[in-house]
Formats: sequence, C-alpha cells, structure tokens
Amino acid sequence: MLPAVSKQSRGSRPTISIIGLGNLGGALALTLSAAGYRVAAIAVRPGGKRSREAKALARRVSARLIEAGKQPLDSDVVWITVPDDAIAAVARALARSGDWKGKFVFHSSGALTSDELAPLRALGARVASVHPMMTFVRGAVPELANVAFALEGNRAALHVARSIVDDLGGQPLAIQKQHKALYHIFGSFASPLFIALMTSMEEVARAAGIRQRQIKPIMLPLLLQTLRNYLEYDAASAFTGPLARGDAATVQKHIAELKELPEARAVYIALAKAALKRLPTKAPQKITRALVL
Repeated sequence: MLPAVSKQSRGSRPTISIIGLGNLGGALALTLSAAGYRVAAIAVRPGGKRSREAKALARRVSARLIEAGKQPLDSDVVWITVPDDAIAAVARALARSGDWKGKFVFHSSGALTSDELAPLRALGARVASVHPMMTFVRGAVPELANVAFALEGNRAALHVARSIVDDLGGQPLAIQKQHKALYHIFGSFASPLFIALMTSMEEVARAAGIRQRQIKPIMLPLLLQTLRNYLEYDAASAFTGPLARGDAATVQKHIAELKELPEARAVYIALAKAALKRLPTKAPQKITRALVL
C-alpha cells in the first residue's frame, strides 16, 4: 500500500528526478509521488532504452522521461538508483552538463559511500548516499513505513534526505563511511542470503521426495514461528534442534546424507559452525567432530 499524501502541500517540497528504472527506481517514483512529492523527471541511463514500461511509469507519476546527461534535470533533488557499478559513471556523465551548484544528489547504494558522486560535488552539488533497508522485486512496491534508510554524506544533503524519509514514514539511520560495506552485508544476510538458504532447503526437500509445490506449505508454519520466536525473544531463545540439544549422532547422520548434495552440505556445515560459536549448544566438542566426518 502506498502512503497517502500528507497535509503539507506538494509545492512546498523539493522536486525530485530519478535516474535508473530498475526495481528500486520504479518503486521509489511511485512511493514519492503518492507521498506528495513531484517527480519532475525519470531518466534512463545514457544509451538506455525508453521502454513501454518506462513510458507508463512516467505517465503515471506525471514525469518527463528523458536520457540522463542529454537533457537538463530541473529538479531540486536528483536521486540515482542505478546498480552500484554504474553510479560513478552516471555521476561523471551528469557532470558534463548542467548547473549543479546548490542541487542535492543522492544515490541508493548500500555498500558505496557518497564519494561516488565526487564529480558532482566538485561542481557544487550537495551529495549523500540514501539506502532503504528493503528488498525490491519486479512488479512490487513495498511499504516503506518503518523501513530504515541509511544516510551518509553532506550535512545539508542529509537534512533534505531525513525530511524525505520522514515523509515516507521511514526511519533515518546515520551510518559512517567506513561502515557502509558491513551495513550492507548485514542487510544481505537478512534478504538475498536468506533466500539463498531457502534454495538449499528446497534442494534437500526435493532429495527427500517432497514435491516442489508441497515445500512452501510444509515449511511456512515452521519459518513463521521461528521468526516470531526470534523477534519476540532473541536468537539464543529461538535456537532449537540437534545442535542445541547436543545430538551429535543426528548431526553426523545429516552430514553423511548430505554427501550427495555438496552445496547444501557446505551451507549446513558453515551455519552449524557459526551456531557453535554464537549460540547455546550442548556437547560442542562432539558436534564439532560430527561436522568433519
């Protein structure tokens, strides 16, 4: 559900242009527009194609659809939502034209700092990295209320970013430059690597003779209760199973059965070793020996 327009008038807020029409850029354009911001332009990267989807999005938020660096961006804020490895190149391309003095430029990389925007900063732009701790997939516009937005950069740019995040219902989170990569790894464990774990789970389920269509219904109650236990209590209190019980014989049997699934076996061993170091386990020495058999 998109946020409702607040009482503050659209005209009193900064206008925003978005560069990059990936999952994040599209969702951000819709969310900002619904929150009362005027999306002045949606810009594809130099050489990018103006797809039917891009045109539809621009019409939906009443924005111009342009090519970045070829036409001026007459908005107060320029928000770059391209992949990490393209941010610096986009910044260099933008720096070749236009007046950047006094403008605000954000990028949304979780791992990279505002220094990626140095070419625009040198021209007088006030820059920041503004990263929502949320997953964005094709066709979905996630709710951003209560979502943490990691902010780092110029003080004036951060002031504007905090105001926008507040209007979206998000939670500003100050992050130091030297911590950006670790912050991003933190998020990676919560979403993409968690999904990778789910693929290992599915692989083992199929090997056990469970049909693909049965996997989610079988695992959903367990997954939901595990998450509830973690959220209501803590990791130690939510930790159960043979590792917690010190059942080395069962762990040994697991390792033996997984020899035919080497990738899942490696995931199991890595997570079990992490559990031995971080979580309450009985008979840790026996469990350690079982893991290497």
